[in-house]
Amino acid sequence: MSQELILASGSEIRQQLLRNAGLTFSVHPARVDETMIREALVAEAAPARDIADALAEMKARKISDKYPDAMVIGCDQVLSLDRALLSKPATPEDARDQLCQMRGKRHELLSAAVIYEAGKPVWRHVGVVRLTMRRLSDAYLDGYIDRNWQSIRHSVGAYKLEEEGVRLFSQIDGDYFTVLGLPFLDLLSYLGLRGVIEQ
Repeated sequence: MSQELILASGSEIRQQLLRNAGLTFSVHPARVDETMIREALVAEAAPARDIADALAEMKARKISDKYPDAMVIGCDQVLSLDRALLSKPATPEDARDQLCQMRGKRHELLSAAVIYEAGKPVWRHVGVVRLTMRRLSDAYLDGYIDRNWQSIRHSVGAYKLEEEGVRLFSQIDGDYFTVLGLPFLDLLSYLGLRGVIEQ
């Protein structure tokens, strides 16, 4: 199939997943005011699933408007803890606060993907993973943040499962790729059905 595939995300891990699966694509990160959109939806008491989906759709739509002949994948991930949304930590202190809030509790990571073609949505999926964090000591959390800050500051919840962050959890219920930020198996199934990838 000659149709161009575009990832509307600057996420290195999403790009790596697509590359590792043998997909040919280009990257055009969408610039949207995520904070404003998220805050507006939170003010309307929108569920976390709808917020992740709306943000992914905004990104896909923005890039699809520029490349109407392409198939554009927009993505977003939100973390829901006790019905509140956590964002990427701005400082090490933010990271510590988030980790302390999650300590000993279960939270949800929701990863949304929306595909646009010719300015219209043609596919969408929101994957959900439930993660239970261990009751970690203050000393461990301080050391963890010191060792990992440059990496975890780019991740909602201040952890990456593919790195030391896996040690934070006692239980994970759901798909690993969804934790990484993409409902990848569902996306691959759709791309296969559309003939974008061989199956």
